Amino acid sequence: MSTPTPDAHTAQPGEAPALQAVRQSIAEHGHLPGALLPILHGIQDQLGHVPAEGVPLIAEALNLSRAEVHGVITYYHHFRTQPPGQHVLQVCRAEACQARGGEALWAHACARLGCADTEHGGLSADGRLTLSPVYCLGLCASSPAMAVDDQVHARLSHERFDGLLARLNPVEA
Repeated sequence: MSTPTPDAHTAQPGEAPALQAVRQSIAEHGHLPGALLPILHGIQDQLGHVPAEGVPLIAEALNLSRAEVHGVITYYHHFRTQPPGQHVLQVCRAEACQARGGEALWAHACARLGCADTEHGGLSADGRLTLSPVYCLGLCASSPAMAVDDQVHARLSHERFDGLLARLNPVEA
């Protein structure tokens, strides 16, 4: 007699909490048409990222290839594959913000946080902050803009950025 294959949305004994979160999101959203994005959002909302070890479970549950799931995760800037820092800073890099100093603000943010990847951002040198590009926060008339932990800020200068950073990390101020 063969052992039944574990269901993609049933938690397994001793399983890592990240995989439990993946299975939970599959169970909650897997029945929806176009379930991939709701599943990914559910995982990211719970964990702050989509763990690589969850990709095969999602692919199997939705009858997709691992490459298709990975492609969606890496295509959308919203999804992360690594846990974020304590705070997430998103600097708008869309055209309206670029026209009003957004690229200089992005460069300043990368330098201040010590991010080696000046194209995609990443974790600050101390690992407490995540810097991510975002392509429109809806504040085009008040650009450049950024979000700090989903709270938006407009008309940013380097000084205003530094002030927001100091509130998040008062030791360095």
